[in-house]
Amino acid sequence: MSRALITAIEIDGAGGDPGAWRGPETDPRAILTGELAVRAAQRAEAAGVDLVTFADALEAPDDVPDRVSVRLDALGLAARVAPVTHRIGLLPTITVTHTEPFHVQASVATLDHISGGRAGWIADVSTSAEAAAVIGRREPAPAAETWREARYVVDAGRRLWDSWEDDAIIRDAVTGRFVDREKLHYVDFESPTFSVKGPSIVPRPPQGHPITAIRVSTPDALEAAVDAELVFLPESGDLSAQVLELRENAGRSVTLTGGDAGRSVTLTADQAAGPLVLVSAVVQPHADGVEQLASLIEGWAAAGVDGVQLRPASLELDVPVIAEQLLPVLRDRGLVGSGKRGGSLRGRLGLRRPVNRYARSAR
Repeated sequence: MSRALITAIEIDGAGGDPGAWRGPETDPRAILTGELAVRAAQRAEAAGVDLVTFADALEAPDDVPDRVSVRLDALGLAARVAPVTHRIGLLPTITVTHTEPFHVQASVATLDHISGGRAGWIADVSTSAEAAAVIGRREPAPAAETWREARYVVDAGRRLWDSWEDDAIIRDAVTGRFVDREKLHYVDFESPTFSVKGPSIVPRPPQGHPITAIRVSTPDALEAAVDAELVFLPESGDLSAQVLELRENAGRSVTLTGGDAGRSVTLTADQAAGPLVLVSAVVQPHADGVEQLASLIEGWAAAGVDGVQLRPASLELDVPVIAEQLLPVLRDRGLVGSGKRGGSLRGRLGLRRPVNRYARSAR
């Protein structure tokens, strides 16, 4: 293996098992205060886990007696965790189908600022009538259409992050100049469903571009994943084939079509080399055993993935086992590194800071 596996842990309520909140080890109130998420993230960080992801959806969880029927907003939860962690990356899920692209990018940029350059986001879509009815902004659309729009949102977000040059902020109290207006740029972005002029209302993020991730759950999501820097693939028998497909598609000229506004997406050098691929699976090492899970991860590494996203069945039961037992076993097998390095999330993942596309524009 040429490099250590990237490690990620997902935070979703009390865990991936819908009944995890009922265990005697879990205080259900801690789900709604965010304390359960904070505790899991801090345990993961202390163990050297590279990043945590936060599950979310526009649709409310099913209201059934034996399940928690509420969920905290993933972006807000990540913002809650950011000040009480120091090294671990933070990636909330944001559904872009019914949300304003301008506000999405501003929110992710803000998270990158408050976390000191450790932010990213998982772009997701919604095809349900329930979400459309709750938001009331548009009718539900097929998956292919929503993922095509999501790719436009990702592209627009990166352009808006570049709409401020890195040295646009002056903060000169003597002269009363705080921003160099010549270093703010209009993006004039148009897609079949939205347009954005810019510039952003948030200065360029510390990472330049926070990490954009996509969770692959459909063929349309797999097609959109070529635009991402981080991709979560479900555990499957054809894992090697999916990894190979993603890497073969990397670097190709990507053209988004629709209406009169087809455009080619500009890929960074890291994107052109292909996204980092993590296999995603619900795990319960407290029940199934650490050695068995370590061998499973070793098999995934052999399939060519860059890392693993572990979705603990129970945060309170499984995260301590992952932190205190699984990670040491994986290190002994040479599968993961120490995970103690700080700095930006891009640096931690071995990705370069993107050059601002507008910085050398003629003025």
